[in-house]
Amino acid sequence: MDGNVLDRLQDRIGYRFADAALLRKALTHRSAAHQRSVGRSGRRVVKGAGSNERLEFIGDRVLGLLMAEWLLERYPGEQEGALGSRHAHLVSRTALAEVAHALDLPEALDVALHEERIGIRETANVLADALEAILGALYLDGGLEAARGLVRRYWSGAITAQAQPPKDPKTALQEWVLARGLSLPVYEIVSADGPSHAPRFVIAVHAAGASGEGEAGNKRAAESAAAASLLAQFGAGPGTVSGSGMK
Repeated sequence: MDGNVLDRLQDRIGYRFADAALLRKALTHRSAAHQRSVGRSGRRVVKGAGSNERLEFIGDRVLGLLMAEWLLERYPGEQEGALGSRHAHLVSRTALAEVAHALDLPEALDVALHEERIGIRETANVLADALEAILGALYLDGGLEAARGLVRRYWSGAITAQAQPPKDPKTALQEWVLARGLSLPVYEIVSADGPSHAPRFVIAVHAAGASGEGEAGNKRAAESAAAASLLAQFGAGPGTVSGSGMK
């Protein structure tokens, strides 16, 4: 991995790693780790070994904690429901992918050549996973304060833009179809794989003759992502459920 790329990334993060190997691992997609492992041994290796998946596992929890802490500070009068809606939006795959692009993560990712050819560097889920892994690496290298610095710098615009708590996409989609006299959305599991410490669920939702898919580390979040995808197709974000979109 190009040292100049790592230097630029650390400049954007605003933190210098004492253990640079943690940052390199955070940027290592499973395809690159698998390619190197098989190349060295010629034997079958454990899926995900040597990749950023373990760091992603802890980074997901670090982000959740730091965002909850920040929301409690910023909105002392709000209760769990409103805070939960804000939190879900701020830690969504879409929000993470936007921050990843702001950090120019695509240029820093370590992926296998065959995956690079199909454009995996720009995939929202891959970018979100890498960003969570970086947060995990920051936590292990410098504690919560190091991770907090990244969160508060790169999520400041998103949290400031939340004048009102966003509506959960599943609720918004249900209200959208009911307002038009349509049947309730139907959710189905498309796939469930990944290691036990970092499962990945892909869920599809069907409503109004259309379908959307979402992917996340748990079923509830994947359903929410699927609903958000379908709402986007209808041109009806959570804030415009009753007033716009497909008729």
